[in-house]
Amino acid sequence: MKNNSKPSFEEVIKTNTNAIYRICRIYAISPLEPQDLFQEVIFEAWKSYSSFKGNSSINTWLYRIAINVCLRSKIQLEKKKSKTTRFDAIQFMATEEDSTYKEDERYKLLRECISGLNPTDTSLLVLHLEEMPYKEIAEVTGLTENHIAVKMKRIRKRLFDCMKPKMS
Repeated sequence: MKNNSKPSFEEVIKTNTNAIYRICRIYAISPLEPQDLFQEVIFEAWKSYSSFKGNSSINTWLYRIAINVCLRSKIQLEKKKSKTTRFDAIQFMATEEDSTYKEDERYKLLRECISGLNPTDTSLLVLHLEEMPYKEIAEVTGLTENHIAVKMKRIRKRLFDCMKPKMS
């Protein structure tokens, strides 16, 4: 957005809510953590919204915040991992609102394979799954479009190699 009119913060969030939540779901571990990550992304965006200068599209700016918040959260969680106990055995019942996100086996497998990627590759994949063009992914990540194209080809192969034997 290069002109002087900037949409309201509420409009930006309303337009991008689903995309932000999908990014948070990729990085989250439990069914409850995507909401926490989502709230953190919104809070960080709100804090820096007044300083948005329009050097990139508002969506690119927001995706950059979402990726950075999720990566930071993942790094913090990995640091704490050895010091905490996760209660993965506790079962949480999904509410009606969450029922649309029930994971089928292929989705679980895909999430498992994505979790094996390094943080940079995960970020690229998330932005690609959001149907963001390589040019905008380059703006978000700081990589060149050619580098992204090469990395995406390798990521797709890695995911295919990970999923194929498990789906047979």
